[in-house]
Amino acid sequence: EALRCLPGVGPKSAQRMAYHLLQRDQNGAQRLARALEQAVQVLRHCSRCNAFSENEVCERCASPRRDASLLCVVEMPADLNMMEQTHAFKGMYYVLMGHLSPLDGIGPKELHLERLLARAGDGIVQEVILATNFTNEGEATAHYLGEVLRARKLKVSRIARGLPVGGEIEHTDAGTIAQALIERRPL
Repeated sequence: EALRCLPGVGPKSAQRMAYHLLQRDQNGAQRLARALEQAVQVLRHCSRCNAFSENEVCERCASPRRDASLLCVVEMPADLNMMEQTHAFKGMYYVLMGHLSPLDGIGPKELHLERLLARAGDGIVQEVILATNFTNEGEATAHYLGEVLRARKLKVSRIARGLPVGGEIEHTDAGTIAQALIERRPL
């Protein structure tokens, strides 16, 4: 039953996982239980970027090597990790821990956007890069944040969309191709 709290895990999948752990990997089940218990006890939200951290301020936010004038806003910690894997961004981050979704009762208060606005308006941040997902909710979140941040006289940009590196046009959906054409740049 506890495994059903995981996203995408229904009753049958949870049952299969539980049986696997009990029948074939009891040591793995114990390791998983200890790891989850430790994570719940040790991890907290970084006071600056809202990502998970063992410390009040995470290593990324404490690093003098990062460009504090750039603030990239992402929806989830996994998005931050993907951005970091590119090694293309050396600024700071803010993790929303979700997106606006009025149908689900998630508005600006539920995302604690006042913390983001305080961070963006600290006098150090010169540009806020909105890197929310290209879903309806992600777009709505980016639009809302863009309006609020521009009203505070901050420079706001949005990550671009387009074809994936190594992707072939014939295997790409029409919406992505259209956006790539709209956001083309000179050579």
